[in-house]
Amino acid sequence: MEDRMSETVDVTNALTDDGAFMNERQREYFRRKLKDWKADILRESKETLEALANESPNQADAADRASSETDRSIELRARDRQRKLVAKIDAALQRIDDGTYGYCEETGEPINLKRLDARPIATLSLEAQERHERREKIYRDD
Repeated sequence: MEDRMSETVDVTNALTDDGAFMNERQREYFRRKLKDWKADILRESKETLEALANESPNQADAADRASSETDRSIELRARDRQRKLVAKIDAALQRIDDGTYGYCEETGEPINLKRLDARPIATLSLEAQERHERREKIYRDD
């Protein structure tokens, strides 16, 4: 996401002149940011899978084999997390297309643009996210 993300958008002014939450330029900014993020993830994933495929499975030393298996397991778990992240990015892109991007799923209120800039896949406002995390902490089994 080098120079592709060098362009920024005013995330301090959420309302457009006509009172709408997000203008077309802001939507395009987030669409591009999400697509670039997804492309980077997919490129990294492809590189990781190629490296894993090219790895030599014939290691004589048991400790080396165990270490390689551990590394492979960690990489595959990371790829699984990335796969889930790509699904969230796709969902955010769909919300941009259908006009619901940037609105809190819990309250329906606009999500602060600075929050979206920091976490473009956010589906909850900061306040709703904090409530969610407090409830999760209360009901979590420790």
